[in-house]
Amino acid sequence: MASKIFLTLPSGQKMPVLGLGTWQAKDDAEIETAINTALELGYRHIDTAWSYENERAIGRVLKQWLTSGKLKRDDLFITTKLPLVAVHPDRVDAFMKKSLENLQLDYVDLYLIHFPVGCKYKEGNVRPYYDDKGEVVTEGKTDHAAVWRKMEEQVEAGRAKNIGLSNYNIAQISTVLKTAKIKPANLQVEMHVYLQQKGLVDFCHKNGITVVAYCPVANPSFAQIFERLGKDSKHLPNIFADPVIAKIAEKHKKTPAQVALRFLLQVGVSPIPKSVTPKRIEENMNVFDFELDEDDMKSLNALEKGEKGRLANFGLLMSGMDKHPDFPLK
Repeated sequence: MASKIFLTLPSGQKMPVLGLGTWQAKDDAEIETAINTALELGYRHIDTAWSYENERAIGRVLKQWLTSGKLKRDDLFITTKLPLVAVHPDRVDAFMKKSLENLQLDYVDLYLIHFPVGCKYKEGNVRPYYDDKGEVVTEGKTDHAAVWRKMEEQVEAGRAKNIGLSNYNIAQISTVLKTAKIKPANLQVEMHVYLQQKGLVDFCHKNGITVVAYCPVANPSFAQIFERLGKDSKHLPNIFADPVIAKIAEKHKKTPAQVALRFLLQVGVSPIPKSVTPKRIEENMNVFDFELDEDDMKSLNALEKGEKGRLANFGLLMSGMDKHPDFPLK
């Protein structure tokens, strides 16, 4: 097959190429069922973040599996993220320790800076807060070198095996690389057949940085998010209704989601589809027993929409964010 089961990080550690995403999974019973299901099916790569507010529930499940002896810590690959309210050199240590406490772990396998923009922090707040104009309250220009140095200290202290970035653009990654003693092991970004980010992926691969794709099946729930914000969602792409993907899925006797995930695997990217539905979690894992041929890949490559295919437009999702000098999508 053209895809690997693991991606090798610069540290030499192997990251399972297929992971379980957990964004928007906050209900404790729901997320605990999802994690238990995933682990039973053989998932070993679990992605979370402080701002998802589910680290504690995930930690409870991991603790049960580890204390029972069903799994060893080395069997797991756990990723979490430094939140926007902690993208400041003075807060990295504290939030790393908070996440480890939540997850009931001594270390995470990968710790990412969730976003290149820092937001003001109020004690007790999980998320950024907004001013009286309804705009997110941010810090000044991000000192990427200083924040990255604090990330490196997490590796040196044994709290993280690897460190990386999320939602950074090429210029921002380059800034980090200039001063890094420990270079980023990974970049996590939105990526799917409608937003393929080829230039960004090529840049990362040339610099030895692995890439993880969130929203790998163009998360359909974004339509609901846009509607709640009073934004038009008619333009959003839908993998499950795409005739090109449907035709390829029928050809391989697979689902549209499996085709979309397989596409990412074959371009050397690690997808982390989010689901709390046991049947879907199982379906998402069954992507290693078929291969997309040259014609399939050509057809899927042609679905690229560029920025028009982006779902996670943080300028829309967080009013005022796009005014910050470090906003990555300008």
